[in-house]
Amino acid sequence: MAVRRHHKALYLGLISAATTLHHLNQILAHSIVTGHHPDLITATALLRRVSDLGGTDAAPHTLRLFSSVPDPDLFLLNVLLRSLPPSSAFPLLSSLPRHHPHLRPNSFTYAAVASAASNHPETAPPLHARIIVDGFANDPFVASALADLYLNSSQVSLAEKVFDGIPDPDTVLWNTLISGLVKNCSFSRAGSVFQRMIASNSARSDSTTLAVVLPAAAELQDLNLGTLVHCLGIKLGLASPPHVVTGLISMYSKCGDIPAAEFLFEEIEYPDVIAYNAMISGYSVNGHIESSVGLFKELLVSGVGRPNSSTIVGFIPVFSPFGYEQIARSIHGFAVKAGFDVNSAVSTALTTVYCRLNDMEAARRAFDSMPEKSMASWNAMISGYAQNGLTATAISLFREMQACNLRPNQITVTSILSACAQLGALTMGKWVHQIIAEEDLELNVFVSTALIDMYAKCGSIAEARSIFDDMEEKNVVSWNAMISAYGIHGRVLESLKLFEAMRSASVAPTGVTFLSVLCACSHGGLVEEGCAIFESMKHEHGIEPRPEHYASMVDLLGRAGRLGKALEFIKTTPESAGAGVWGALLGACMIHKESKLARYAARKLFELEPENPGYYVLLSNIHSSKRNYLEAAMVRQDAKIRKLVKTPGCTLIEVGNAVHTFMAGDRSHPQSAAIHSLLEKLTVKMIEAGYRAETEAALYDIEEEEKEQMVKVHSERLAIAFGLISTSPGMEIRIIKNLRVCLDCHQATKFISKITQRVIVVRDATRFHHFIDGVCSCGDYW
Repeated sequence: MAVRRHHKALYLGLISAATTLHHLNQILAHSIVTGHHPDLITATALLRRVSDLGGTDAAPHTLRLFSSVPDPDLFLLNVLLRSLPPSSAFPLLSSLPRHHPHLRPNSFTYAAVASAASNHPETAPPLHARIIVDGFANDPFVASALADLYLNSSQVSLAEKVFDGIPDPDTVLWNTLISGLVKNCSFSRAGSVFQRMIASNSARSDSTTLAVVLPAAAELQDLNLGTLVHCLGIKLGLASPPHVVTGLISMYSKCGDIPAAEFLFEEIEYPDVIAYNAMISGYSVNGHIESSVGLFKELLVSGVGRPNSSTIVGFIPVFSPFGYEQIARSIHGFAVKAGFDVNSAVSTALTTVYCRLNDMEAARRAFDSMPEKSMASWNAMISGYAQNGLTATAISLFREMQACNLRPNQITVTSILSACAQLGALTMGKWVHQIIAEEDLELNVFVSTALIDMYAKCGSIAEARSIFDDMEEKNVVSWNAMISAYGIHGRVLESLKLFEAMRSASVAPTGVTFLSVLCACSHGGLVEEGCAIFESMKHEHGIEPRPEHYASMVDLLGRAGRLGKALEFIKTTPESAGAGVWGALLGACMIHKESKLARYAARKLFELEPENPGYYVLLSNIHSSKRNYLEAAMVRQDAKIRKLVKTPGCTLIEVGNAVHTFMAGDRSHPQSAAIHSLLEKLTVKMIEAGYRAETEAALYDIEEEEKEQMVKVHSERLAIAFGLISTSPGMEIRIIKNLRVCLDCHQATKFISKITQRVIVVRDATRFHHFIDGVCSCGDYW
């Protein structure tokens, strides 16, 4: 007996020391020859080691080893299942009644299979069904593993259903759900679940609970929730473990309370690299770049340890890059020298900071140099393209990511939806919406808000509202998106009604909310209402107006023809209001053809922003509308001397899956002949119906007939004509103009909509125009 124990200990030692599968095969062969196999203890140790050394190729070896044991126990089965891919684990589980009837799966068995299936989300439903059939659906241990499996594949609602099926969830299950919600960016829900846990008294919070909920408070910038977690930690004696302290430093930093973060950091007697990382990142997030550099230098000389990839990620000034481009490039150089540039998280942070600095070439180099690209890496590059207006490139990269068989997550689709919104690509936006459904991605508040924004900016206001109404969880950004959507579509009363509903729902409005409401009032000519809302912004809600709010007020007054009041209002604004207020006044002068005040506003603008060509164009057009062609020519000559180039007008239209772009007078399109032929026929019908060309802003002192020819080939009309010949009768036509639609094209589109019996939706630089049966939704007030 003693000899057998000695041999067993010898085999266990050899198994532990083995470094290759060949070694293990030799040990197994020796144990068989000497009669020491099968032995459950050595067989279990062998199976574990084979799994460790064999990786993804270990399954055939472990299955053969398991089958060589005549009477395996449940522990050996569970060890095997944990090591197998789902394609092997499920058949084995199903075969137990036939081949090993004495083995009855327990909670560890199903937890092991769920753990093994973590990278195979398609296996979750059949496994869940098996768990229910075998009566383990109410087991907290199994539920925790199953919920984790769903959460890893972003199936948050299914994970919550698993959780809700447990009468008395334990601490591990609560922690699993909170942690998974945070990983899936469902920060508000994570905070709500944490508060439910505290209120339920069914499970005691531990240090892991605090550590997993703190990132939710940090990302929400919810100092109240973060402070609640901190106080609970102190009360329960859980506030001192290093991972909790580090989480608290990060939370206070992201909530903007740097003094509290510094206090916690200084209280640590011997801070480790992780604590340094949290504080360096905290400084960087809040734009305290000099402090972040100083602390990084302190870490280098402290002897605490070498900076790691997390140090570099937190050190890169992603949140405040402007003015610190050289520091960002220096950190990049340090990362290359230290070998961190091949780290996915570091390369992703570098990609992000270069995108925010609008250095897209450097960003793409950082992205392309990654040996292995994480989902965060793809998201950073796609988002960077979208945010810098390179929408087509963003969509192209998204397609490339799909070709690599990578499953998008919520951040990916949010970025792509933003690109579709900018481009006005409704068909593409609907395609992304379909991907969300097909991939069963959780419609969290960020994705839903992005969908609202996309549908609204692509002209489908009803679809935007439907998604808004279906949202279980709305944050202030969601409300803002819908309020703004109604405003840009000219549905002012709905915008104001929703603003009141938002306040009734106890959602505090932000500066963005007030800007959206003021813009809506401006588009609808609701001057008194707009003025009252502007006053309430500061006096009732304590929000200090920003330059864009002052500009919106000038626009509100100016559009309504109250140019004198608009000028008086500008005189009451602080100097920081900048060029925006004068630009709004100049735009109002264009609407009302007020050349004297326009000269005054233009002089102010030429002083504040001398390199902006748009102001020269506006002033020139105002002079042209008054038939003062000499002054118009002088303004344009001045712009020419300064080498200022006007932004060319262009119009986009999406037909099928392709976006077509037209410029004024464009004849480059393959269907150009058919487009111009249709325009000629339409013009004849329009004139018969009473159309007269609006040529007041034509730029030259030329014959009226020539002016009519000039406006007849504006990009809007070319795009509409292309839409008419490329779509079925009765189908809605949507176009996007990069500048404000001109008066004549606005008038012409009304006639075209009536003659062709088509709904035509035009998005210009400021708002939407819905043309139906000869009438525009703006009521000719825009």
